[in-house]
Amino acid sequence: MTNDSVQNDKMKKRMRIMLISVGVLFGSIFVYKGFSAIMLKIFMGRQSQVVEVSTMKAGYSLWQPELKAVGSLRAIRGVSVTTELAGMVQTIYFNPGAVVKQGSELVQLNIDSDVAELHSLQANAELAKTIYVRDKAQYAAQAISKATLDTDQANLKSTEAQVAVEIATINKKKISAPFAGRLGISAVNPGQYVNPGDKVVTLQQLDPIYVDFYVPQQAMDQVSIGQSINMSVDAFSDKTFTGKITTIDPIVDSTTRNVEVEATVANSTLKLVPGMFSTVNVTTGSSERYLTLPQTAITFNPYGSLVYVVKTGDKKKLTAVQSFVTTGETRGDQIIILKGLKEGDEIVTSGQLKLKNGSQVAINNTVVPTNNPTPNLPNE
Repeated sequence: MTNDSVQNDKMKKRMRIMLISVGVLFGSIFVYKGFSAIMLKIFMGRQSQVVEVSTMKAGYSLWQPELKAVGSLRAIRGVSVTTELAGMVQTIYFNPGAVVKQGSELVQLNIDSDVAELHSLQANAELAKTIYVRDKAQYAAQAISKATLDTDQANLKSTEAQVAVEIATINKKKISAPFAGRLGISAVNPGQYVNPGDKVVTLQQLDPIYVDFYVPQQAMDQVSIGQSINMSVDAFSDKTFTGKITTIDPIVDSTTRNVEVEATVANSTLKLVPGMFSTVNVTTGSSERYLTLPQTAITFNPYGSLVYVVKTGDKKKLTAVQSFVTTGETRGDQIIILKGLKEGDEIVTSGQLKLKNGSQVAINNTVVPTNNPTPNLPNE
């Protein structure tokens, strides 16, 4: 075989290898493109899946303007009953937690020595009176001087005053209720020695009861004496208590720029007690109509608040379209929509996390979020 033949064979072999390589390369490209198209189709198919959501139509509702605040309950009258004088507790007449009348005797301190001292002073007073009466008759007969009679009269008044002081001391050792109310836990026991100012028991007048709360100075024109309030406490979350504003502090706190307001609330059942935390709603102005939605319908973002409005598209397919809104006050589960919607718009209330602008949706209102303006919160 000549050299030319050998060279030709080598060239043909190289050409076949090159053509096979190019074919494999292009085949791989076609396979990759085909695979990509299939995966894209699958992906787009998944993206176009119908998402189940719950919806409701935006509508108007009456909205009562209210000023919200937090407050604390305080008794109309409340004291720690104490003793003015030192002494040994002899008798306890009250039962802890009992409701007592004004003047009811609570505790008797030992007065044995005081009674003996009173008898001695009363004897001295009787003697002084006898001397005065006798000398007065003698003065009328000019048997003694006027100075002696004056001395006798002064002695009589002094001994009578000492008797009065001792009687007052004895009365002070009988501790009574200064006003009607409910007693607290007893702080003394029979045989215990108490000093002046020591606590005996607490006494609180609970019906009616005060609720103290603060409002910002810019809201002072919204509160006035006699204005109605609604109040709730955690202990009785299912009950609303009503009252009226009775006092507005004329001084604004220079630190917080708030003003203290006092309202009086009826408490015939004595359920409310001083120190309770309360939530206060002050009714201000007349009711107004606002477009409202459940708060769950709003998606809050740093760049704005938005909702998904359900639109009917081609072939009556339902799609969710994003719409930016301006929101207002909240009340229970509801929120005011100031701008961005109109009455009758159908709004997605749950399921937004699975949506994007233009997603196809199916409505399922079997379970819907709450839309209560005054929900009852569970006790913690």
